[in-house]
Amino acid sequence: MKYLYLIPLFFIAGALTSCDKWLDVEPNSQIKSSELFETEAGFKEALAGIYTLMTAEKLYGKDMQYGMLGVLSHEWSSFSANYNEDAAFEYGSATAEGRITNIWNGLYQAISNTNNLIKAIDAKERIFKGDNFKIIKGEAFALRAFLHFELVRLFGAAPTVDANKPAIPYVTEYSAKQTAQSSVNEVYSFILKDLEVAKDLLQVDPIFTGKEVTEMDDNGYLLNRQLHLNYYAVEALLARLYFNTGSYEKARIAANNVVNSAKFSFATQANMLAGIDFTGAPEHIFGLQINNLHQYANTYLSQEGTGIFSLNLTTLNTYYESNTSDYRYVYLFASGTGVNASNKYLRKYSEPNTQLLYYRNKSALLKLSEMYFILAGSNLLENKSVVEPLNKVRQARGVSAITVAPTDPTALYISEFRKEFFGEGQLFHLYKRMNRSAITGTDKDLVALKAYIFPIPVAEYEAANRNPNR
Repeated sequence: MKYLYLIPLFFIAGALTSCDKWLDVEPNSQIKSSELFETEAGFKEALAGIYTLMTAEKLYGKDMQYGMLGVLSHEWSSFSANYNEDAAFEYGSATAEGRITNIWNGLYQAISNTNNLIKAIDAKERIFKGDNFKIIKGEAFALRAFLHFELVRLFGAAPTVDANKPAIPYVTEYSAKQTAQSSVNEVYSFILKDLEVAKDLLQVDPIFTGKEVTEMDDNGYLLNRQLHLNYYAVEALLARLYFNTGSYEKARIAANNVVNSAKFSFATQANMLAGIDFTGAPEHIFGLQINNLHQYANTYLSQEGTGIFSLNLTTLNTYYESNTSDYRYVYLFASGTGVNASNKYLRKYSEPNTQLLYYRNKSALLKLSEMYFILAGSNLLENKSVVEPLNKVRQARGVSAITVAPTDPTALYISEFRKEFFGEGQLFHLYKRMNRSAITGTDKDLVALKAYIFPIPVAEYEAANRNPNR
């Protein structure tokens, strides 16, 4: 995997911002990585640059949330014809193949930059102030784990289905040398190892220690820890990993560590009603600041845009059971006008009615409600009650608690999950983890089509000795 490795020439303490000027870190670049890593500020810039790479449309700006993954899980009633082949799981078509290749290249590009930082940081420990060495290094290991986790969730079999199947290369070196392909089980083992390293380093993270940070401290660098892979984000990833691999008691422990930290809280009805908080900012365990988020939403998620994703009223009512007590149903969808009067448009990523940066341009990749779904899902798979953790989410969304044991807890779990994570790219992973042949919205057999495993890009077979991953 050979890519153009990019690092942005910018840094704003405590926040991530976009940058139009990108510099090649090959020897002919204006600023080589060897120069960038001469100062603590350079390491901060490099780390911020990795997060910024993740905000591209081809990744979390669109396709890995409401775009391609939303189409694959058939969340939408209507979408651009450009996604028709994706909806039919025709991964060999030019458009779907292009999107898959973009995801592969984009995530590995971020991994390459992460490995470059990790390679350089130990020799420069003396240049860091306070706990910044451990925190930046810990974030880098967490990033490497997170990015490979996303890749194996898409390009590998579900570990509870076929853990020995060839999956992806787990790249730990900043080098043009090809990395051998690993099995699903091996990849998850590597992820766990990196997360354990990250968790150990991030024990000095102020979000964990409770240390007060102000703008006067290192220009406020350690503020806004929800925009970084912080200590609790690592715990949340461990919960996700253990849940995916069938270690349900360990999943419960990690999820409860996040829940019981009391560092995260559900969005309030008042802020949703006022249009201040559509994404649930206080709920984010880890999220990205995507500076084009509202522009993307206007283009793809409003009736004024092009390439629009929308729901019809019937489908929306099916999702939320026409429950006017449900904050998500009431506040997170806008009605169309004129010929679009029967359409509903997702507001989750729309511009809020506030200039407070805390609520703007935020997109959640790990959030509080997922921890409750991991608790409920672990119970479900061990024939225990799903009611209590699901009620935590329901009541936080204005929905009454379940008081009678469900006759079909699996159906209940899926229904509640679809409501909660609409437009966030998580439903596809739920269906995959359950190995569902049939899903709502399509008559295709996803298991027979091997739809849950993206094919490794053709270029990978040409450049390296890869085994089929499907």
